[in-house]
Amino acid sequence: MPFYRSPRTISAFDAKFEAQKIAFAPISFQVARCLLKFNLLKLISDSGSQGCDIAYLAKHAELSEYAVGVLVDMGLSMGLLYLNNDKYTLDKIGHFLLHDDMAQVNLNFTHDVCYQGLFELEASLLEGKPKGLSSLGEWQTIYPGLSQLPEQIKKSWFEFDHYYSDHAFESLLPLIFQAQPKHIVDVGGNTGKWALACTNYDLNVHVTIMDLPGQLNLAMENAANAGVAQRVHPFATDLLDEQKPFCEQGDLYWMSQFLDCFSEDEILSILKRAAAVMKPDSELCILETFWDRQPFEAGAFCVNATSLYFTAIANGNSRMYHSKTLLKLISQAGLYVDEDIDNIGLGHTLLRCKRKP
Repeated sequence: MPFYRSPRTISAFDAKFEAQKIAFAPISFQVARCLLKFNLLKLISDSGSQGCDIAYLAKHAELSEYAVGVLVDMGLSMGLLYLNNDKYTLDKIGHFLLHDDMAQVNLNFTHDVCYQGLFELEASLLEGKPKGLSSLGEWQTIYPGLSQLPEQIKKSWFEFDHYYSDHAFESLLPLIFQAQPKHIVDVGGNTGKWALACTNYDLNVHVTIMDLPGQLNLAMENAANAGVAQRVHPFATDLLDEQKPFCEQGDLYWMSQFLDCFSEDEILSILKRAAAVMKPDSELCILETFWDRQPFEAGAFCVNATSLYFTAIANGNSRMYHSKTLLKLISQAGLYVDEDIDNIGLGHTLLRCKRKP
């Protein structure tokens, strides 16, 4: 991926314009959200090549012509729209903002979960604490509070979290079950979506979910609703507490989009505790989105942006890592990577790890 290894080819004139886009980025973001929220992009899209004038948009969006005017004119400057015979028409960027699932999920997550808290990014960087988390609730990290978030914020958080992992499931399940595991330990299992996918894929497998009590309650409720509660087992723990026991029942340990929630020291501690209870023939499968292994520049952009959510909102000390960082920690924990597979789902990497001899 050459885009981060050499200077970009861009004129000084264009570079200066890009700098102005960054300076006004919060305004652009809110304009894009409002164009979606008030269905203005959809109205313009539905009009096809004929386009819409401000009066038509104001009437159907139930907004004043002033409100519509300031939004669509900024939409022109953002490249979402263009003018055709004095009527506003959807451009390519506007099309993808309206129709691309990833853009919608990212936008909702940024607005509902991150936007207010990111005002405290500076303080978070200086103090190493998620100073923006207070915009959502009074917790030390976001994880104990996930089940207590307001419904819209919770919805956006889980849609963001699940969107990326769900796209990898179809490719992952055959890879995970090629060794025919009988008992999977899902470390940080969240709402139990992976556990349910596993029990649906293999009707004999058992899954133990290790997580905080609040998350486990939701996961076990989902397992009961799916009719697999007899094969999905809770293991309540705080993975940051080194005195808490680690589940010893698994022949396959699973960590999906999990280790990025912790600092390097915390990751090393978790991996060492996992390695300590693994049998010689057990394996640990780690699924992560590394910024250096993204096949497209857009993917690296999204992954690196997500790091700042961890900085200001989630915990203040974790991030989306470079693959070499995690590979070093895996080795330090007494494990080695037996198989390394890139480009799973939306830019995921699967690391199959075993204990060093």
